[in-house]
Amino acid sequence: MTSLKALALAGLLMTAPLCSTWAAAPMPPLANLVLTGEVLEVKDVESYTYLRLKTAEGETWAAVGKAAVKKGAQVRIENPMVMENFESKSLKKTFKTIVFGTLADTPSVVSLASPKPVDMGPIKVAKARAANAHTVAEVVTQAKSLRDKPVTISGKVVKFSPEIMGKNWIHLQDGSGSAANQSNDILVTSHATVKVGDVVTVSGVVRTDKDFTAGYSYKVMLEDATLVKP
Repeated sequence: MTSLKALALAGLLMTAPLCSTWAAAPMPPLANLVLTGEVLEVKDVESYTYLRLKTAEGETWAAVGKAAVKKGAQVRIENPMVMENFESKSLKKTFKTIVFGTLADTPSVVSLASPKPVDMGPIKVAKARAANAHTVAEVVTQAKSLRDKPVTISGKVVKFSPEIMGKNWIHLQDGSGSAANQSNDILVTSHATVKVGDVVTVSGVVRTDKDFTAGYSYKVMLEDATLVKP
């Protein structure tokens, strides 16, 4: 899987008054696909580093994959992608606008593919019991016919990446398929929180050829999934 080096956020939305350190001007225009600025404030959470930046167009918030960034540093955030009304559960804040991108020239950032899916040895998870149940391999290999349809999958969590583009990213394997053609693993996005090693059943919609820009595209994935109780 292609590595995602960083995530970036900008602008804070709150209905109640906020302390001045969290206030930020509206998101400045993004020019030449690069956001540059001086770091005024740093907030570290589990996987990311939030930065309040002073740019030529005004102040804005940003967040990148966790990295050693110091106050006063000059940073460049490449391949910015703007989203609105993003909630950070780690910070318990809602940002009016959010920019996902790459922190340039910083080798120590966290990526979507780091850490890699955990090797748990042989995995064997029974197929879910539902009218629309499928194995991981069936969804991957039959993605064309299953596109935009709801499916149910049971599998073991081999990777969990929280709060990426407002959702948790989960990789499931059930023992079907082959690593050689990448039919043994499927990406699932959800608001549910799970742990590596959990065996879960999820229900979501099959999406194909999803492109999140910055080089992160997926031939098949399960989107907006919910946990199905046994």
